Amino acid sequence: MPSQRVFALPRQQSLLLPAVINPFVQDTELSKATIIKCILQGIFLVPLRAILISLVLMVTWPVAVIITFKHPLKGAVAPMTGWRRLMCQSVMAALGRAYYFCMGFRVVVKGKQVGSGEAPILAVAPHSTFFDGIVCIVAGLPSTVSRVENLATPIFGRFVRCLQPVLVSRKDPDSRKNTIQEIVGRAKSGGRWPQVLIFPEGTCTNRSCLITFKQGAFIPGVPVQPVILRYPNKIDTVTWTWQGFSSRTLLLLTLCQLYTTVEIEFLPPHIPTEEEKKSPALLASKVRDIMAKALGVPVTDHTYEDCRLMISAGELTLPMEAGLVEFTKISRKLNIKWDNVRKELDGFAAMATSCKGGRISIKEFASFLKLPVNPALEELFALFDRNGDGTIDFREYVIGVTILCRPANTEEVLRLAFRLFDTDEDEKITREEFTALLRSALGVSDLNMVKLFKEIDADGSGFITFSEFQAFATTHPEYAKLFTTYLELQRYQAIQEATPGDLELSGSGENQEDSTSDKKDD
Repeated sequence: MPSQRVFALPRQQSLLLPAVINPFVQDTELSKATIIKCILQGIFLVPLRAILISLVLMVTWPVAVIITFKHPLKGAVAPMTGWRRLMCQSVMAALGRAYYFCMGFRVVVKGKQVGSGEAPILAVAPHSTFFDGIVCIVAGLPSTVSRVENLATPIFGRFVRCLQPVLVSRKDPDSRKNTIQEIVGRAKSGGRWPQVLIFPEGTCTNRSCLITFKQGAFIPGVPVQPVILRYPNKIDTVTWTWQGFSSRTLLLLTLCQLYTTVEIEFLPPHIPTEEEKKSPALLASKVRDIMAKALGVPVTDHTYEDCRLMISAGELTLPMEAGLVEFTKISRKLNIKWDNVRKELDGFAAMATSCKGGRISIKEFASFLKLPVNPALEELFALFDRNGDGTIDFREYVIGVTILCRPANTEEVLRLAFRLFDTDEDEKITREEFTALLRSALGVSDLNMVKLFKEIDADGSGFITFSEFQAFATTHPEYAKLFTTYLELQRYQAIQEATPGDLELSGSGENQEDSTSDKKDD
């Protein structure tokens, strides 16, 4: 049996690519015939609908003023009762339906909505457009979560007040805690408050999957009624994501359609188990799975933080989708924070800015490390390249740096690497010692070696101390792993030469799978 390479760490099937690579892109392409059709229909429909919408708003605003007149929003706020609540649930809801009807929306409702006593929380997904507000109208104007600034918006601020929203303030450091407390209080009010409607994804997607649900709606541990949205139209004129049509373009395209269908389906309430009551994350995951199954779409671990990374990638002249890493999964499994991932994006951009598509080939990888392509470098590159396509994307880079390179930066490993260079054991590496090892081990030319030596020799003394070596390895973890990989290769080759043909993995094929490498380790 031919000998096999023995890796230092086990490989397992995990941290795989998500089923949907980029749920934040709207890639609708309009044919010339479609554009012409929209223009012809829009000449008649847009002015007519603009007039009708204006008339509805002219009626709605004074009604909203009457409902909210002298009704406090802050302090000891009590739920609306009597005529206020009746007007909200009847008059305002009817005007809301008229508003969306004037925009050309045809609403199809499936399932049955239960009352706040049975399910205090309505979880709505997928959230894909500003038109999703129609579900508030259909649900009878439940409470929502809204920014304080929205209350000051002309005209629409009064409409928001009618919903008696849970207010969020960016200026208040305790806002998140207060928001959760308010949601819990309303959810456990025994039906005194209207239901609380929340879009748990927290940002807009293209409806191709359900991304991670935020836990706020699930902290109370009360029954939740899932509500799913569909837009089964031939032309998608509603999806508003981070990449795609602007809000104005979408609004105009929607007004140009004869009608736009939206399906709102109320699924049976999910009553949490005792275990789910204690774990908001578990309850959120369970509700998401129920909704994904009803929609027939996969789930991914993308979050709003991925959107932030996507914007950062664009600012670094990388393709925006390069920043998508499924932040929830990456941060949970690798125990890293958003700021750390953002720093890694800078390092990745330094390598990838010259590459098309934001993916690093082994040539760019070697060029960045100022090393030629050699067996040790190919081995390191293969560990980063998780899907074996010959390139490294940002997601693979973050995983590689975290689980491969950072652990190689322990003082013990670095001292071992330092001793490789320090052949005379005088606790410093001269340029000759540095050159000798790199030339023989990695094939580095004198020209490349001089530049690299100067980078490590921070004080310009002409030799490298261990503290300088350690500092450089901390900021360039790829080198630490490169040298440990080189040592593994040397050890492997030595074993092969000592016992040719006998180097086989012990045990059955199952054990062989478990020791394949750290490439798939969670």
